[in-house]
Amino acid sequence: MMVWISRAVRFGLPLFVAAIFLDSLRYKFTDAPETQEIFGRLDSWAAGLGAAGLFDHGGLFSQYVIGSAELLASTLLLIGFIPALSRLQIVGSGLGVAIMSGAISFHLFTPLGIDPNSDGGGLFVAACLVWLSCVAMLVIKRQEALALACGLFRAIVPNRR
Repeated sequence: MMVWISRAVRFGLPLFVAAIFLDSLRYKFTDAPETQEIFGRLDSWAAGLGAAGLFDHGGLFSQYVIGSAELLASTLLLIGFIPALSRLQIVGSGLGVAIMSGAISFHLFTPLGIDPNSDGGGLFVAACLVWLSCVAMLVIKRQEALALACGLFRAIVPNRR
């Protein structure tokens, strides 16, 4: 029974996260009204702080940039099912945590709020579930994630003698 649950979690979580990210792309990449509302509110908020255009179509955190990051995370999570490329799921999970940490923060700490599209907070709940799923994947693969992080650290920081 535990083996079955473990397999279901190891396959289910990446599929769930990839499905949510890929589903959101139809809104972000088609300039849907829901997306215009969210990123328009965020851009107005940023303009009030002196960072106009930050969330605009060509901005650093535009819907296209965020959508592209979600597409990359989904791709890494799905390619990670190939045994020789399983480490990519760790990278995809880490990217998912980063993306969703930003989304959750903007919902909670800006005028966006948790229900910007009057959907009962469904978008916010989905962001929280994706964030939890990505964290769970990192916890499940914590030894591999730590080894990957240590290797990256060694590659970036020169060896001191």
